[in-house]
Amino acid sequence: MRIMVQGNIGGRVYEEPFSKGVLSRSLTQAEMDPSRAYSLADSIHSKLKKDKVFLITIDDLVGLVLKNLEKEDPKIAEKYVSWRQIKKCSEPLIILIGGASGVGTSSIAFEISNRLGIKNTISTDMIREVMRKIVSRELIPVLHESSFSSYKGLRVPPPQEIDEILVGFKDHVDTVCVGVDAVIERALKEGISIVVEGVHVVPGYINEKLTKHHNVRMFTLTVPDEETHKGRFHSRCRQMWARRPLQKYLDNFYAIRKTHKFIETQAKKFGVQVIENIDVVTTIDAIMKDISENYALFSTDENFDETETHEIN
Repeated sequence: MRIMVQGNIGGRVYEEPFSKGVLSRSLTQAEMDPSRAYSLADSIHSKLKKDKVFLITIDDLVGLVLKNLEKEDPKIAEKYVSWRQIKKCSEPLIILIGGASGVGTSSIAFEISNRLGIKNTISTDMIREVMRKIVSRELIPVLHESSFSSYKGLRVPPPQEIDEILVGFKDHVDTVCVGVDAVIERALKEGISIVVEGVHVVPGYINEKLTKHHNVRMFTLTVPDEETHKGRFHSRCRQMWARRPLQKYLDNFYAIRKTHKFIETQAKKFGVQVIENIDVVTTIDAIMKDISENYALFSTDENFDETETHEIN
């Protein structure tokens, strides 16, 4: 006899088969190892069969999962609860992850979007590329330079006492943020969750009216140690799919570190959380904690059915 899970959507009660595979996938979202996750799902399934429980409500099933998690790994249990709270939210979630070239914004964006099941991600470099097709080099030359070498596109060099690297970078970011604002506005209007990452996510440059929404969360990643930061470029450029020339970044590393310092200073100035991205797990935990505390508590849909959260079917 099959074990059925009973749920409720909009007052309509329904039943669907229990799935070990889907339950185990939900557990991996809380950073549980896939093999352990499937083993736990299998043990829960076996216990239900042994106890001759062939119909269980979503609430009871979740309670059973948490009871086992708390015994096996309290930290995973805590992350599982946090993940459930976030997934139950009714409003779109817009996550902005910024930082200088090489600090790992794209890698963290990928992990976060996968963890939360957010299907839409976009880099600010892609936004810049679209804008380049629309706006000619002659009209806005800094847009057609890299963020760290945009000073080369300045029409009028700044006075000697002013840092031309930062002048160019600020101009570059200010221009691209027109596109970043448009992406955020569209996501809010259409109710689309999205992760936006890149060097152009600089606090103070994105429209403040947008960043004040509780479901728009911004983070700044840093790598304090210069040698560790430089090593990131070596690692990234060794990957087979990478098409980024290593020497270009090494030749401009001084400028990149200047933009790094500026972005970090802006984050502190505008109260944006600065995360040292040394360990991926620690970085993800910090972001998930912030989202759970500042987004999930204000966006939960009282009529949301747990089946949608855990995809148990």
